[in-house]
Amino acid sequence: MNFELCDCTQVLLREIGMKEVKQKDVACTYALALKSSDPTNWKSVNEAIIKRWSMAGLKRIKEMAWSGKCFT
Repeated sequence: MNFELCDCTQVLLREIGMKEVKQKDVACTYALALKSSDPTNWKSVNEAIIKRWSMAGLKRIKEMAWSGKCFT
């Protein structure tokens, strides 16, 4: 059985807006969104990440998401 994240953009934007959510948490959701067939507005998500954490934060989140390190 396979599971997939739905409404990826809204889930990510909501997480990014929550002060208690860390970059690693967002990276895990980002990774799930990358694998989802549900469309994601990456421009909005990436802009929200940069606004909260900076361009370096976006780079760290992307690296964690693509590597799978967020799940360990």
